[in-house]
Amino acid sequence: MIPSSEIRQTFLAFFENKQHTVMPSAPMVVKNDPTLMFTNAGMNQFKDWFLGNTPAAHLRVADTQKCLRVSGKHNDLEEVGHDTYHHTMFEMLGNWSFGDYFKKEAIAWAWELLTEVFKIDKSRLYVTFFEGDAAENLEADEEALQCWRQWAPDERILRGARKDNFWEMGDTGPCGPCSEIHVDLRNGEERKAVDGATLVNKGHPLVVEIWNLVFIQYNRKANGNLELLPKKHVDTGMGFERLCMALQGKQSNYDTDVFQPVIKKIAELSGKTYGEQQEVDVAMRVIADHLRACSFSIADGQLPSNAKAGYVIRRILRRAVRYGYTFLGFTEPFICRLVATLVHEMGDAYPELKTQQALIEHVIHEEESAFLRTLETGIRLLDSVMEKNAGDKIISGKDAFQLYDTFGFPVDLTELMARERGFGINMPEFEKELEQQKQRSRHAAITEEGDWTEVHPAAQSTFVGYDTTAAAVKIARYRLVKTKGKEQVQLVFDRTPFYGESSGQSGDMGTIDNGKERIKILDTKKEHQLIIHLAEKLPEDLPAAFTAQVDEKRRRAIACNHTATHLLQHALREVLGTHIEQKGSLVHPDYLRFDFSHFQKVTEEEIRRVEHLVNEQIRANIVREELRELPIAEARALGAMALFGEKYDAKVRVIRYGASIELCGGTHVHATGDIGFFRIVSESAVAAGIRRIEAVSAAKAEELADRLQDMVRAAGALFNNAPNLVEAIRKTIADNADLARQVQDFIAERVTQLKTQLQQHLQTINGYSVAVLPVLVTPEILKNLAFRIRTLQPNLVFIGGAVQHNKPMLTVALSDDLVKKGLNAALLVKEAAKEMDGSGGGQAFLATAGGKNPEQLQAAIDKTVQLLSSRIF
Repeated sequence: MIPSSEIRQTFLAFFENKQHTVMPSAPMVVKNDPTLMFTNAGMNQFKDWFLGNTPAAHLRVADTQKCLRVSGKHNDLEEVGHDTYHHTMFEMLGNWSFGDYFKKEAIAWAWELLTEVFKIDKSRLYVTFFEGDAAENLEADEEALQCWRQWAPDERILRGARKDNFWEMGDTGPCGPCSEIHVDLRNGEERKAVDGATLVNKGHPLVVEIWNLVFIQYNRKANGNLELLPKKHVDTGMGFERLCMALQGKQSNYDTDVFQPVIKKIAELSGKTYGEQQEVDVAMRVIADHLRACSFSIADGQLPSNAKAGYVIRRILRRAVRYGYTFLGFTEPFICRLVATLVHEMGDAYPELKTQQALIEHVIHEEESAFLRTLETGIRLLDSVMEKNAGDKIISGKDAFQLYDTFGFPVDLTELMARERGFGINMPEFEKELEQQKQRSRHAAITEEGDWTEVHPAAQSTFVGYDTTAAAVKIARYRLVKTKGKEQVQLVFDRTPFYGESSGQSGDMGTIDNGKERIKILDTKKEHQLIIHLAEKLPEDLPAAFTAQVDEKRRRAIACNHTATHLLQHALREVLGTHIEQKGSLVHPDYLRFDFSHFQKVTEEEIRRVEHLVNEQIRANIVREELRELPIAEARALGAMALFGEKYDAKVRVIRYGASIELCGGTHVHATGDIGFFRIVSESAVAAGIRRIEAVSAAKAEELADRLQDMVRAAGALFNNAPNLVEAIRKTIADNADLARQVQDFIAERVTQLKTQLQQHLQTINGYSVAVLPVLVTPEILKNLAFRIRTLQPNLVFIGGAVQHNKPMLTVALSDDLVKKGLNAALLVKEAAKEMDGSGGGQAFLATAGGKNPEQLQAAIDKTVQLLSSRIF
């Protein structure tokens, strides 16, 4: 059996011999692309090359790309574990041509690799080509057909409709016909009985697509029209796990050595055997798959959370926990115990797993623990829902949806537990609630993008903002974008001093001016590698030359905070240890936020040391060293800090301030002294094993110091400017505590006195022993007295009143025997409170009512006595 590691390497070596540059996998978590949260196809990292935003660094490329498909149109989540070949996280083997070779070579090499190198039986292979589409005025892909006829007989070359054989990046953008290669893994008897050609693209688990060859030759416009691209490209993707299934002679991806080591570990931990029970097998497959998805995401910097990509990872992890809880009997964290096995199997191919193993294990453990507690809460809530619906034994869809949406309780688990108790769920109602939620989300996120309109065509937009904050620019192109009904103008310049929001740094603001009109630039974004400027309106004279001017004061504040972030990271590693790694950041003109790996709270003493180290570096006024276009190997040799989960080009920019050396594309101060001053505002936890520091620098740090000094002065004035303010406050607190004890002693003494008086003056009303408090007291005394007197004797009713802040309060307490007989204090006060324009409630043995008119308190007391006399209650 060919090991999966050898299969991966053979693929890459084959294309390297065909003059392809082998590139590393991009991170699975996508940044600088508003259309994607996760890499869902091998081509994602080359999107800018296809779109023409940046020139292709290589004409031929091959790689293996880690991908995740759990949302949008590429959503395989619900199939995962239930069939043999769907996954959330998977590897995509691919080869690309950027304006170099096309269909002939792509098809010939694919056939050569599969049949001559991997030795797949040609009689098991079927290929498809695009049959054309009259509605799109697209002819059949005759070029691909003729290429295939050189390698396969006609009966194995199948026509495919647009659904399967025309690939599109999205609603707009590069697209083209494609050819799929399918493999028939059925046994000989089945193959004789049914022709494999009839099963292609029919969902058969053993007649599956393994390779898709996409021939990108069109561009889809926003109006739906297609135009030919000036250069044609090839984009192929082969499912690594499916290829392993074919080459290792298995009939399930999960039976290959890609998954079996993890499945065996799950079986060992659970004490169950894989292959004996369907529901156990599904659970083990789900867990093995989801472990990979979560581990790779965390290694790439995406932690579970309640928003966007973080919520997707949390949902995947919770799905795995729920399967383990329901079908394998796990009631304690267990997925974290599988990470070591995954790292052993895949750590060589993906070193980030080894480097981040401790963090992955810690984060998953904390998430598992939290969700297991959620499951317990959900079970209690479900019990109360079933108790409420004990009559018809139907749980409403709204209740099931609330359990799912508010408490994270999966509906299939609700259904399973309900069925065990003889209950059903109104699933149509649940589906309706779910669809309404999806509609709300869609409407909130819907964006309509127009086509780019060229003004001064430019191959790419050049960023000049490292050297200047003003530049002469021309509008290269523009488009109108509508989000939530609001139209935005987006501009791209031939060159720009504006920094586009990326890698945590806020985008620049400013103006463009042509002498006749000045237009505000409200924000600058980076979409892929394209710098996009959000303008307040479309210029009247689009072809004119403009002066682009960045808001310099804002840019300086951002630069101060960005450089301070570098100094902060270096100081944290000095104080806390070299395990500190950046896990996220935000550089805003008003503050900076830095997330980092650390497994415990940073102490006040450690925070002080970090602040001092940063401010020492600021006072040293270290001049920035900047290295542009440095080969990444040389940058690493310098010791430059890189961010896990970040994709770097072959040449990078290095920023150095003394011992602080980082790969960074952001804007920075000339020298650390420009920052002036640095203060940490807060330190907190944001996720398991991840801490967050928020800080300020420069003018905002000065403002913070002023506010703190003003507070100290104001506090000092309250204590007559005592020379030792802290000691004065401490003494006041101690005196207050002593006075509070005296008050409590007085209350206890007063309650005892009143209790004795009431005992001596009990009234008999309608057979009840009634104690009516003759004086008004404080609410605290009233409450204490009510609790103590109701236990004095059976058949006792206590009625008392208090006034606080000019608001009347009525309290009624009953002995336990009267409650058992049906008397209810809450009903009494609710009725009596009407006398003082109020309302009230509470428990059957003790209830309180508030009112608006203190002069009517006695009337409310009298009303209570009258109610007791009437025997209504």
